[in-house]
Amino acid sequence: MYQKTITGREAGQRLDKYLHKLLPEAQSSFLYKMLRKKNIVLNDKKADGSEKIACGDVISVYFSDETLQKFMGGSPTAQTHTRTGQSYGICMPFKDSVSVIYENEHLLIADKPAGVLTQKAEASDVSLNDWLIARLLTNGEITQEDLRTFRPSACNRLDRNTSGLVLCAKSVAGAQMLSDALRIRSLHKFYRLYVKGRIDAEETIEGFLQKDAKTNTVRISKTASADAKESFIQTRYLPIRQEKDKTLLEVELITGKSHQIRAHLASIAHPLLGDYKYGDRAWNDTYKKAYGVTHQLLHAYKIVFPHLDAPFTDISGMTFYAPLPAVFETVSDPFAPN
Repeated sequence: MYQKTITGREAGQRLDKYLHKLLPEAQSSFLYKMLRKKNIVLNDKKADGSEKIACGDVISVYFSDETLQKFMGGSPTAQTHTRTGQSYGICMPFKDSVSVIYENEHLLIADKPAGVLTQKAEASDVSLNDWLIARLLTNGEITQEDLRTFRPSACNRLDRNTSGLVLCAKSVAGAQMLSDALRIRSLHKFYRLYVKGRIDAEETIEGFLQKDAKTNTVRISKTASADAKESFIQTRYLPIRQEKDKTLLEVELITGKSHQIRAHLASIAHPLLGDYKYGDRAWNDTYKKAYGVTHQLLHAYKIVFPHLDAPFTDISGMTFYAPLPAVFETVSDPFAPN
């Protein structure tokens, strides 16, 4: 027999979904059959899988050791230990450059430096998600066994060369809250960036975005095409400071699509400084030669949370900031009017 006591980090998910994570090699039909036959029980009672598990609940699995190991996918200790040694903190050159802006039992707000992936693009990559798991394992907040049924991870994704605030879920409840807030857009995200040219007034611009997966680029149009494959986008910007050949902007991402800020501003002739994918190469080369700018200067600098109920009252209505990277000061015009 195998028993598992549910932790606060795992609470809030359906029993059947939890069982799929615990026993990934078992088919759904088999798991439901085991529930009906009471080979899997919740708090010593028959369950149908639709129950939401709570902290302190006990799941009992009446399988032989051989069967249990088969449906768990082999030896959990051996598998997770290998992944931990290879990925979670051993070869992580950026681990000391990630700052923690805020943390509680359900979430962590990180300040990601440019150059770091939020999540893996390839199996060999080391990402912010790996940093998060390494931190929680090292602090003793989770065990390798816990990773079977819940994997802490980032809930909003920043491009590799975009710096700033990333919201990370440390529990199922945290993941559900962040996912819902991002989906209904009750959580507001603001960016700081430099664009080419002069912008004098606040404005909200709209358009339609279509992604080309082969080239990993997006195209912006003012109207939707007949096949309606584009996504409607809205971007609001506010000039903070005008300089000789550029403007420091604050941008609120109303809709959050891949490369939205970079492509949308480039489409109105205000490309981001350092953006070689959508920007002005000659202008970028000038700043690269003078200041060593090699990537877009785009920083997720502020997040405003909506009103939240327990267990998130500590961050209800709160605003969090990530300081601007030093390169923003390096490229600024000291004689620009404030």
